Amino acid sequence: MVSSPNRSKAMASKKAPAPEKGAPKIDIGIGEKDRRKIADGLSHFLADSYTLYLKTHNFHWNVTGPMFNTLHAMFMTQYTEQWTALDEIAERIRALGFNAPGSYAEFVKLSSIREESAAGTLGWQDMVRQLVAGNEAVCRTARKVLKTADAAGDDPTVDLATQRLQVHEKYAWMLRSLLE
Repeated sequence: MVSSPNRSKAMASKKAPAPEKGAPKIDIGIGEKDRRKIADGLSHFLADSYTLYLKTHNFHWNVTGPMFNTLHAMFMTQYTEQWTALDEIAERIRALGFNAPGSYAEFVKLSSIREESAAGTLGWQDMVRQLVAGNEAVCRTARKVLKTADAAGDDPTVDLATQRLQVHEKYAWMLRSLLE
């Protein structure tokens, strides 16, 4: 088949659109404003979770007294589980299109859990009290994130927050039971 000169000219003038550069925009069914609010809440949740992780690990290293074996093992179980959760929370922030906080300075700024007395000066009961308070703080932050995510229809974040609530409520109960 012979191509007519007019047809060749018409085809030449209809250039294919230039390919887009970079990653496509995020289109997961949640608008950018809602994704940002959820990511901000998750950033606070990550900071609280990381601060609690550090505190739990610190107490694992420094606990002494008649409850040493029990608490040393319990704290290790908890901080090991918490470490895995940190990655899940940070990856959810990334999936929403935002950077996860990752420096001590950011975590200190975002966390509702404050540092208290150094572990070397605390008895095991005070360590347990601080961990009860820390787990409860993580629960409160998780509930805020859950509410924001639910309002935006963000089921994966709702699921993540719900799972973390179950873990931290259980940890708070188990730790509190040691003091009763």
